[in-house]
Amino acid sequence: MRLTNMSDYAVRLLMYLSDHRDRLCTIAEIAQFYGISEPHLMKITHRLGQHGWIRTVRGKHGGMELAHEPRDIPLGALIRDMENDLALVECMGADNHCILTGHCGLKPVIAGALRAFMDYLDKHTLADVMPPSMPTQVTISSPKARARVKA
Repeated sequence: MRLTNMSDYAVRLLMYLSDHRDRLCTIAEIAQFYGISEPHLMKITHRLGQHGWIRTVRGKHGGMELAHEPRDIPLGALIRDMENDLALVECMGADNHCILTGHCGLKPVIAGALRAFMDYLDKHTLADVMPPSMPTQVTISSPKARARVKA
């Protein structure tokens, strides 16, 4: 199982906001800090705002900030809000066409594993994953970019 970039970047965005609690932060500065696209970060910001994880302020001096203390942001709830589809196998999804449905024991095993994973995340908050001090610059590179660097 792999979480989408939406969840990964959402956690990183919240980490950045947590480290800059003294002011409003902009999409542009966060995108530059992590080396990710502003349009993608805009979608994430919109979704985080919809779910109440951040507070956004429009206008010339606008930006965003955490809507809760880091210790009050459970990772499990955040991931559930950011992921579009936690159906790990086809038979768990709404558009199930698997011919083995009802005759296979995979679904309950995978569902149990997902429950255990989410239960574990529910025990942790944003505060638990914050580094002691944020680096001055972080660049998130794509797998393709990492492959080019290795070559």
